Amino acid sequence: MKRVLLYFFLIAVNFFLVLSDGESCMGQEAKTTIEESELYAQSAVLMDADSGRVLFGKNAEAILPMASTTKIMTCILALERGNMEDLAEVSDYAASMPKVKLHMQKGETFRLNDLLYSLMLESHNDSAVAIAEHIGGSVEGFADMMNQKAQEIGCKNTYFITPNGLDSQKEITSEEGTKTVMHSTTAVDLALIMSYCIKKSPKKDAFLEITRTPSYSFTNSAGTRSFSCTNHNAFLKMMDGALSGKTGFTGKAGYCYVGALERDGRTFAVSLLACGWPNNKSYKWSDTKKLMKYGLSNYQKKDLSAEPVSKEWLKKIPVEEAQTRHLYGKASVCVSVRDHSKAPELLMKEGETVKVECNVEKKLKAPVRQGQQIGKIRYLLDGKVLWERKLCTEASLEKVNYRWFFQKVAEVFFVL
Repeated sequence: MKRVLLYFFLIAVNFFLVLSDGESCMGQEAKTTIEESELYAQSAVLMDADSGRVLFGKNAEAILPMASTTKIMTCILALERGNMEDLAEVSDYAASMPKVKLHMQKGETFRLNDLLYSLMLESHNDSAVAIAEHIGGSVEGFADMMNQKAQEIGCKNTYFITPNGLDSQKEITSEEGTKTVMHSTTAVDLALIMSYCIKKSPKKDAFLEITRTPSYSFTNSAGTRSFSCTNHNAFLKMMDGALSGKTGFTGKAGYCYVGALERDGRTFAVSLLACGWPNNKSYKWSDTKKLMKYGLSNYQKKDLSAEPVSKEWLKKIPVEEAQTRHLYGKASVCVSVRDHSKAPELLMKEGETVKVECNVEKKLKAPVRQGQQIGKIRYLLDGKVLWERKLCTEASLEKVNYRWFFQKVAEVFFVL
């Protein structure tokens, strides 16, 4: 009897835990909206990591300091630009970094690969500087590389000064004059950087391997000192499908977080800036789970190529001054869709619709070449063009000339 009671007790406890975590089917169906007031973070974004589409934003474009979430950019740049077997020498400047740190000593050398685990698992500030100096020649040189990469990714309001995210500012001079900028980003840009790291970078697999590792041990290159690192990204154990992430904190930035989750072919990125100050360290986990659950409950993949193409857009187009079989014949050309890019798969919410519009020539003048583009189909969501498909001719038609004219006249004469 006691065993039976214990069995039902364990079932009840498990059921309660599932409900309390909010990932039950009932919870997912009920959570169809989310309000900005529900989040602790001053700035937050839920993003479709595959397309870069913002699914939810709270002050998404606010420019704020990002603390150690900076290190995802430091890591991906080192992976893309560096040789993992290189030995990075520790400078006096790197060794002088404040806590949290590996406590490097000036003149020591470390394998670049080992430093990346120190960077991402323990968030060591001295390792970040040693990596930056090795890859970029200097912190300033590496910051230039970071800013260039941010622009390539599509960031609009991000400015890197340090490789570790410590609060910093500097004066920059342009044609508009001199202004003071701080080490900063936006929730949108930070989510874009994470999406790049896990989905688009040629080193995405290495990035995921490092950031998902529970613990890692290594020595300096001389083998005289040993180090052990533990992953502090608690989100990896909070939700099924958690992929990666990076925490951050400074007195100016507050608690920050950027993370990713993949489930059922859907990949979400969440970024949080200014998500509380001590003693509110857990706020970032609450916000992250809330946004991830909202995404999982409401967004499904939609293939744009499944959207119907109107037959009206593919009807034959008349061609003026074209050679035909008969002297006074009328010419036209068939039209078909030519796809030179893969249709993007978007995460869309029930009730959202993609607008499909077409722009095609009403008539053409010879000569016409096979495969000539004469229009395009555009797929739009929220006014943004998601995909374009070309409308092209299926045949070539030559322009009438004297030789063709006399040939057709002669055909008529001989028939008569």
